[in-house]
Amino acid sequence: MKVLVAVASRHGSTREIGEAVGEVLRRSGHRAEVADPDDVDGLEPYDAVILGSAIYVGRWAASARAMVDRLAHGLAARPVWLFSSGPVGTPPAPEGQPEELASVMSRTGARGHRTFAGRLDTAGLGVAERAVVALVRAQEGDYRRWPEIEDWARHVAADLHAEEIRTARVAW
Repeated sequence: MKVLVAVASRHGSTREIGEAVGEVLRRSGHRAEVADPDDVDGLEPYDAVILGSAIYVGRWAASARAMVDRLAHGLAARPVWLFSSGPVGTPPAPEGQPEELASVMSRTGARGHRTFAGRLDTAGLGVAERAVVALVRAQEGDYRRWPEIEDWARHVAADLHAEEIRTARVAW
């Protein structure tokens, strides 16, 4: 299957997760393209979509939300999985899901959502971002668990193979 992995990332950490997901999909025999949601004009070339976003102040990035607004009908017509990235520290903070997640899942018909811990490098942050980090007392560091990310991507890849088999049977 041809899979779009659309990733909204402000500082690159979430994009790296999307790249890892794309690589697992390719190793599993799928054709995966990783793109920024702002660069996605349509979904016609894709059989499935994985949409990921960094979480900032409890919300998905604007470009991910805008992609859902722009392409909700097309997303609902194909298999979709969602992921979020952002909690940092031990224990991970902030807790909870992005506030728009229930709506995004409903509008896209997403088959699942997963939240992955993120990376925080305060050297790359602007003044406002540093203020938020200080307010929530987020801990600097890389908290991403690559085996967990790759396991999730393998699960999605297997689901896509099962979808191919179901589609082939219907076509017979």
